[in-house]
Amino acid sequence: MLWKQLWESHRGRLLGLATALLLCPIYLFFGFWNMLFCALLLYIGYTVGKYKDLEQGPLIPWVQIREWLSSRWRPFK
Repeated sequence: MLWKQLWESHRGRLLGLATALLLCPIYLFFGFWNMLFCALLLYIGYTVGKYKDLEQGPLIPWVQIREWLSSRWRPFK
């Protein structure tokens, strides 16, 4: 019951963390700095999953960036 509720409300976060946890052992065998890289992977996986859970839109606003660049470079056309 609890796992089903967690899965329904935090699916993206759980998948992001699970993916990072699967990749972490590869890096943990190679030293301390790679362990820090593993922590970074966990943080990125959690953050991307959180954005997906909260449906905040894309992590990088490509449409806004494209519009800003096209308005800035329009005089050079």
